[in-house]
Amino acid sequence: MSMKIKDDQWVWVVIQDPGPGEQLLGQHDRDNDLSFIPVFLEKDAATQCMNHLALERGHKYEAQAILYEDLIPKTADQGFSLLLLNESGDVLERIET
Repeated sequence: MSMKIKDDQWVWVVIQDPGPGEQLLGQHDRDNDLSFIPVFLEKDAATQCMNHLALERGHKYEAQAILYEDLIPKTADQGFSLLLLNESGDVLERIET
């Protein structure tokens, strides 16, 4: 449960290879052994932060909106946490799913 995001709120995530077979962009923090999905409150923040994320060559990336309540089950089943980030990649909140 998030302190900053309501269940029925739209948030922004980065999608890898938009279209058929698309997937949420996951990240791994080796220092803390944490697998997470970056989440943003605004599209501009998601787009700007892509410069700070680990992206693989040969893939297309796009910021897309998703309802927060729809995002939770997609990440919980796969063992990912959510990190609410700003445009610089600073963590605003860690959300356990």
